[in-house]
Amino acid sequence: MNKIPWRTAVALVVLASGALAQSGNAAENGKRVFLKDGCYECHGTVAQGGTGPRLTPPAIALSTLTAVVRKGVGGMPPYSSKVLSDAELSDIHAYLETIPAPPPAKSIALLNQ
Repeated sequence: MNKIPWRTAVALVVLASGALAQSGNAAENGKRVFLKDGCYECHGTVAQGGTGPRLTPPAIALSTLTAVVRKGVGGMPPYSSKVLSDAELSDIHAYLETIPAPPPAKSIALLNQ
């Protein structure tokens, strides 16, 4: 068995924890941008849909999100990278991926009376 020097192991742990923290920060920033830039006005605060379509769960692919946001679809206006950067779109996507699925209707007693 190959042994990894302890300094290398520590460095790997630090790098991995930094990547996890960055992904958490991306989701937090994505939520902030989603709410600040008004995405919630049509898609709801947790992307559940409203006048605009539901975006999650599951989250749509980043490439699809980017294409739709850049070109606009239906009643949604296009947003250029000057208005909403690719990094901000990526962060919004990270936020959308954190939104859990709602409970099944069968598990909600009030809906089954």
